[in-house]
Amino acid sequence: MKTGQHILIVEDEPKIRDGLRDFLEFHEFRVECVDDGLAAERRVAEHRFDLILLDLMLPHISGEQLCLKWRQAGLRMPILMLTAKGQEKEKIAGLDLGADDYITKPFSLEELLARIRAVLRRTDPNRSVGQTFAFGPFAVDMERLTLRYNDDTAALTRRQAMMLQLFAANPGRIVTRQELYESAWNESLEGIETRTIDMHIARLRDLLEQAGGKTDLIQTVRGEGYRYDVS
Repeated sequence: MKTGQHILIVEDEPKIRDGLRDFLEFHEFRVECVDDGLAAERRVAEHRFDLILLDLMLPHISGEQLCLKWRQAGLRMPILMLTAKGQEKEKIAGLDLGADDYITKPFSLEELLARIRAVLRRTDPNRSVGQTFAFGPFAVDMERLTLRYNDDTAALTRRQAMMLQLFAANPGRIVTRQELYESAWNESLEGIETRTIDMHIARLRDLLEQAGGKTDLIQTVRGEGYRYDVS
């Protein structure tokens, strides 16, 4: 049974790429591979991954350029850099660009697995905002599935709570319909009408309005998705 956690491997050396895929699939991750920077850029624009294994030395666009570009665009997907460079300054530079961790080739596969699991634990939305968190003026309780404002409490569905949790973990960033669907439904949006997400967002906005708080917390970004406005 797969963990449901989806990893993108960006590596141009076939033996390393295939070995990483086999190893991670054995440990029950879903894995996708690309072999150059342009392909990685396109795929990340289309899909939300739980973690990216990113080689620095890539054709077309380097790993450093990709990492910087993604972070400047507000993408918060965890990035673990893979490189043959072993000097301290390269490690520091990679982390300064926004990587979550850094491992130098050659590396132990067991060490890589431990680092992947550690990064996923640190960057899990459940951990970053917790089981109880603030959403604007509201208090959300994931365990009880409640939304509280002042002294009033409203019930949430599990999917509504998970969407609020994803927004709360990504304040100010555009969250795509794909990300929302994968978070709340735990499956790909492929083949599903995007109106499914739009209707759930409309119901969620109605709930926030009925609960008495701000109604413009979830903003539509035309053609891209939605943004949790914390201003």
